[in-house]
Amino acid sequence: MTRRAFWRLVAAAGLPACVAAEQSPHENMARLGFDAHTWRSGPDPMFLVSGEFHYFRVPKKDWRGRMELFRDAGGNAIATYIPWLLHEPQEGKFVFEGDGGIYDLEEFLATARGVGLYVLVRPGPYQYSELRYDGLPGWLCEGYPELRAHSIEGKPFRTASVSYVHPLFLDKTRKWFDRVIPILAKHTVGRGGAIALTQIDNEMTGVHVWNDSLDYNAEAMGFGRIDGRFPRFLRQRYRDLAELNAMYVTRFESFEAVRPIAPGSGKTEDLRRAKDYFEFYLGTVAEYARILADMMRERGIDTPFSHNSGGPSMNTYYLETGAALGREFVLGSDHYYNLDQNWPQNSPTPQYALGTLLSLETLRLMGYPPTVFEMPGGSASNWPPITPEDARTAYWTNLAFGMKGVNYYIFTGGPNPPGAGTTSDVYDYDAAVGAKGEIRPLYAVQKELGRFLKARPWMETAEREFDCRIVVDLTYGRAEQYWKTRGALAVSDPEAQEFLRKGVMTSALCAGLSPALCDATGDDWVSDTRTPVVVVSSSSMRRSVQERVVRFVKGGGKVLLLPMIPAVDERLRQCTVLADFLGSPRIEEDASSFPRVTVAGVENILNNGAVYASTLAGAEVIGTDQSCGATVAWRRKTADAGELIFLGFRWIHAMHEHERMLRALLDTMGLRPKVECGNPNVWTSLLTSGKKSTLFLMNLFSTPVDVEARCRPVWSAGELRTGLRKVRAMSVECVELGG
Repeated sequence: MTRRAFWRLVAAAGLPACVAAEQSPHENMARLGFDAHTWRSGPDPMFLVSGEFHYFRVPKKDWRGRMELFRDAGGNAIATYIPWLLHEPQEGKFVFEGDGGIYDLEEFLATARGVGLYVLVRPGPYQYSELRYDGLPGWLCEGYPELRAHSIEGKPFRTASVSYVHPLFLDKTRKWFDRVIPILAKHTVGRGGAIALTQIDNEMTGVHVWNDSLDYNAEAMGFGRIDGRFPRFLRQRYRDLAELNAMYVTRFESFEAVRPIAPGSGKTEDLRRAKDYFEFYLGTVAEYARILADMMRERGIDTPFSHNSGGPSMNTYYLETGAALGREFVLGSDHYYNLDQNWPQNSPTPQYALGTLLSLETLRLMGYPPTVFEMPGGSASNWPPITPEDARTAYWTNLAFGMKGVNYYIFTGGPNPPGAGTTSDVYDYDAAVGAKGEIRPLYAVQKELGRFLKARPWMETAEREFDCRIVVDLTYGRAEQYWKTRGALAVSDPEAQEFLRKGVMTSALCAGLSPALCDATGDDWVSDTRTPVVVVSSSSMRRSVQERVVRFVKGGGKVLLLPMIPAVDERLRQCTVLADFLGSPRIEEDASSFPRVTVAGVENILNNGAVYASTLAGAEVIGTDQSCGATVAWRRKTADAGELIFLGFRWIHAMHEHERMLRALLDTMGLRPKVECGNPNVWTSLLTSGKKSTLFLMNLFSTPVDVEARCRPVWSAGELRTGLRKVRAMSVECVELGG
């Protein structure tokens, strides 16, 4: 091809010269794709390894060198915010070039393309990133107070917290996108550039819920208007005003007259109202995401969309968003373990590991490759420190529990643009590559992970092997936002979620089990009766889920149901499908002052939660409160070889008896453990693809331990032994298995 023909091709494709100068037209990057198990570059599976790299903070002269450092460490992508406050410093005045690289977005994108790195762009509107006004322009937040989010009392609660769907905010955002999105569209992978993912906003809901309020802006939510969002939601949910009044125990004369109430009342009807508003609020978040996605598509973005949850407990806030955006959307989570002294922990503790497992499993159930879009690559605080040893443990713990993509936040930093940062003049973050380009020990840790993955391409499609499944309702994980007191029900959704985490999951891991989560609202687990199923239920369970549990048992499945048999559905209406199937057992909180619990032959089990006594005629009693003789666990078998064990016991894992009890119950249901470890302080995970496996041994305590494990990968005809291994303090060891 002649030079003139080449430039004609560039012009026809609409590529900027700076992109064309960096590449041949025959060297286009493949588009990114994904499913619930892995990322793909074109048709090929890949492990996404990204590093946060802010063009507006790193001197332009250092862009290429630091990008090459990241590529050499195994990176294949970088991510950057595109701060609105920086590029529109005054309303209507846009800046995209000059000043030493702070504004040179296009050249930055071209440089990444030349180095061979994908780019994940994050154009907002929000960025956060320790920027003033969370990345929004000051003129917007200070000059237009009407667009701020309001508390339930109708008052703004924070200058930079806006109402997402306020028409004024959407109008200002549209004008921002008018300028920035066409620039990005020229650089997408589909047009020969490097942009592979485009993020919608940042950690949505955070600017509200982290300030102890949802958004109740009357203009945005449409209170009192026949065409308002909230009245429309209520009309769609209840259709008939009489039904709403019956559910709320009210006498409203129209849907428009209904107002939200503050969470906290113990009355069932008030709980319904608070839950309705929370679900409505999440619907407005999904609407906001859909509006932003449409704006981007209209302006030329042809990549998939992404979003990062603000942390494991927030993943399910985006169920509605995922439904609104469909297959063009991917969600990941933030997995920090230490950002300052107020963090729940300052190193990757077992609690951190447990949150990691639940988060990655939840993302998988939602249909996304388990991805950590913000993995600690440093911290905004120098103390408590992010040490290389702790970071390595965090990275390998995430890998052990199924992570398929990572973005280190941040990989490298530099000076804050004048007047833009909230921390100091320098945004160094103690990152792997410092603000002045110095290479720190953390870089070697990230490079080690890159080499580990490169040497094991099979890890791109590896999956966790499991020996039991835990069926969960994903909405339990967000119920604490509206369900503040138990009320009239025996077990609330937040209590069930806490029990899942601090009781069942912790005991399972300490017992050496390999649990996988199943979505209660899905059908895939119902037909698979090969492994026992644990169903964690509050007093509330959807009718469709109760029906699935019944079908599973009738099909020969084995269920451990705990700590409660549901009595109402998700709308808190009476629903006893499962109880009726079991024969209508009677359940009540154990009246014994000091229960002495014995279950499945395990005696003296600590009661640090609640015990629920129950009776069912004809059931086999397998657990009692020995202090008063009350039944706390029983088994009912069906003619189809199915069975259900009910355990009316809720605990926080503390004693070995807790893990022994869970293991004993599952053993009676035909458990075939994937791993036998014998040390409850060493958690394990077995990842397999084809005939290759890696067994991860996690010691998340400050003392080294000796451990010998046995495992049964799916491809092995017999049991494999690791031999005696010393696992260092606060570390994760890998045992390679297979050819």
